[in-house]
Amino acid sequence: MDLTQLTITQTHEGLKKKDFSVLELTKIYLDKIQKENKEIFAFLTVSAELALRQAKEVDEKIAKKEKIDVLAGVPCALKDNILVEGGNCTAGSKILENYIAPYDATVTKKLKNRGAVILGKTNLDEFAMGSSTENSGFGPTKNPWDKTRVPGGSSGGSAAAVASNMACYALGSDTGGSIRQPASFCGVVGLKPTYGAISRYGLIAMASSLDQIGPIAKTVEDCETVFEAISGKDSFDSTSLDRKYKIQNTKYKILNTKIGIPKEYFIRGMDSEVEKRIRGVIKNYQDMGAKIEEISLPHTKYALATYYIIVPSEISANLARYDGIKYGLSITQNSKLKAQNLIDVYLQSREKGFGDEVTRRIMLGTYTLSAGYYDAYYKRAQKVRTLIRKDFSDAFKKVDVILTPTTPTTAFKLGEKVNDPLTMYLADIFTIAVNLAGLPAISVPCPVRNSNGPKAKEKDSPKNVKKKISNGVYGKIKELPIGFQIIGKPFEENIILEAGKAFKKLSSFK
Repeated sequence: MDLTQLTITQTHEGLKKKDFSVLELTKIYLDKIQKENKEIFAFLTVSAELALRQAKEVDEKIAKKEKIDVLAGVPCALKDNILVEGGNCTAGSKILENYIAPYDATVTKKLKNRGAVILGKTNLDEFAMGSSTENSGFGPTKNPWDKTRVPGGSSGGSAAAVASNMACYALGSDTGGSIRQPASFCGVVGLKPTYGAISRYGLIAMASSLDQIGPIAKTVEDCETVFEAISGKDSFDSTSLDRKYKIQNTKYKILNTKIGIPKEYFIRGMDSEVEKRIRGVIKNYQDMGAKIEEISLPHTKYALATYYIIVPSEISANLARYDGIKYGLSITQNSKLKAQNLIDVYLQSREKGFGDEVTRRIMLGTYTLSAGYYDAYYKRAQKVRTLIRKDFSDAFKKVDVILTPTTPTTAFKLGEKVNDPLTMYLADIFTIAVNLAGLPAISVPCPVRNSNGPKAKEKDSPKNVKKKISNGVYGKIKELPIGFQIIGKPFEENIILEAGKAFKKLSSFK
């Protein structure tokens, strides 16, 4: 049995029964990372020493017959913009290449308190700016399903680590779809919680009014388990709210649940296979007894433009701290470069430390916040953001949840969009409005199968499915993962999680 294919619950049961030890399990994961990470490049840093120490601590508790948490001894990974005390935290940027975290992020501390085993830090687009993980200052991550394609972004390393079984689960951050989009591309589950449900303390900031930490896992149940562990009020983050999530352990009935389908989300230019599969999901929910209702979110068409005014503005402010003086890359440490004055230190340090996409967004944000343009762009964008929130609020008076595609296409080829920022931005067209409105949403994978062949088993790993596809088991056409998105009301993560679980358990589309 390949222990890396187990879910959180299965791993926990195995540890309780002493089918294997945490140390044995951790060594298997570390060995897998050593073998496979060279090609996929999901991990930027592997913290073997920390992981082995944490594994031994949990094993000692088990030996003493102490009760252990469901996450105790379960190997995980953290996106490399989440601080782990004493370890590197680069945010995927050369400017923070040598930065050592002086403290644990709140989510890190909560996982450590639960006995989690932290395997390492995953790759990401620089400062979480991107949709493909190609903007990383240290090289791109590859999609485990097809290594010529992107894993999505910006949490592409986290999604790829889970999809390739190099981690049982991972944490990512989501500012405009950065958990859900890579989860869709990699065939795993990704949860973006309500803004304020999880502390952002210790998360390297990108756009503070939209950033949110969340889990990426193999199943909806696993996402819920991790979300419960890391949610709740934190005195170090004034935007966090006292809404600690508790798993209900009640069977959710999809019967008579009102599911809204926004007509604006089925657009011209969307991949025909994506639309076909999403329509199939909608039909399955209907067959399970859900009531399907077409709704309108009229300001959706302005979401992308609104996002790319507000987000760069916040980026411009947040990244002003990287000046080459207090911390991060500084040209004063390079004897070959000479600064004539303080301005030279700022300019040259930032020029050498920041990549093209980060520079582009800083310039755009500085422009929209400048005198004479603030009212015309930033202030107007905030007004449109209010209208987008109202659209969702009005829709939720009629329906319980909203269902959409997560992405308009499947994973695209490496290098295909890297020189076309606008096309790249469109990869998040179905996810960004959720962040602007501060709502919870989850991406759940449609089952991988081919209409001309038998269906894939949910437990199949990407490698097994790929092998069976090449052997003709699933038909001649090679399919890539496609995700559907369930959006809920603020702090109603329980509803979208149960709707996701109901689909996986009851749907005939398995």
